[in-house]
Amino acid sequence: MPEMPEMPEMPAAVPGRRCGLVAIVGKPNVGKSTLLNALVGQKISITSRKAQTTRHRITGMRTLAQPDGTGTQFVFVDTPGFQTRHANALNRSLNKTVLGAVADVDLILFVVEAGSFTPADAKVLSLLGKGIPVLLIANKLDNVHRRADLAPWLARMQKDHPFAEYMPMTAKNAADVKRLLALCEKYLPEQDWWYDQEELTDRSERFLAGETVREKLFRLTGDELPYTSTVVIDKFEEEPPQRKGNKRLLRIAATIVVERDGHKAMVIGDKGERIKRIGTEARQELEKLMDAKVFLEMWVKVRSGWADDEARVRSFGYE
Repeated sequence: MPEMPEMPEMPAAVPGRRCGLVAIVGKPNVGKSTLLNALVGQKISITSRKAQTTRHRITGMRTLAQPDGTGTQFVFVDTPGFQTRHANALNRSLNKTVLGAVADVDLILFVVEAGSFTPADAKVLSLLGKGIPVLLIANKLDNVHRRADLAPWLARMQKDHPFAEYMPMTAKNAADVKRLLALCEKYLPEQDWWYDQEELTDRSERFLAGETVREKLFRLTGDELPYTSTVVIDKFEEEPPQRKGNKRLLRIAATIVVERDGHKAMVIGDKGERIKRIGTEARQELEKLMDAKVFLEMWVKVRSGWADDEARVRSFGYE
């Protein structure tokens, strides 16, 4: 796992261009991945109602270029939700990822649910370093039934914490996302862009394949399957198009790793129906995401206690 997105030598300031790192942090399940996808303009991070679906630091880019070549490039870093309940090897790795992501950025988006501030939120906020501006993102505004109750909550939040600014919003609202980009822009330094303006993520297609399978796994098992289940990509091979005008072919083999035999049966489902549906939905999304024909094979294996085994946690791609 890379420690941070690899950056070239620091570019010189370019008149009319801005570029910088923006970390998205918060407790599990406050909508960080949905927000990242909205800010980038395309899905690059998995989303699920299950808490703690993001496990890796995922970098997404959004470049708002003007016809004259000026504009702003946002380099967003999505992080796992900080874990305060369990201290197993997996959660220690996830927490290390969060702390690493916020150490050297230009701006932090601290995401909470609008109208709520729990001890878990306070724990995440206490870990953020001084000297980096923090914007309070009051997400899921559409879930607030009495908007009049939000004003005193925002006033308390501003009184108790030194946020640079705050913004109530809904990540799925395009107008809110546009306003947030404009808010972030002024905090980024004047310098040349780090990436080509067409790039959306620094993650490989192999990595995105694993994340897509894992998203479908969690979405289709609901709360039945513990979040310690994971996906390992065993094979990712690309074949060129057979004929002119055809799409390339991706051959992908994935292993779903669970901790108990009962979890394996749950993933496979009655007569294999559930794993078949997981595979079909993952393949369809990957074909759309990667503009390719995808052949996807999947297996389920039991690895008892892997989330408590630091060596195995690392072998599965966590820091």
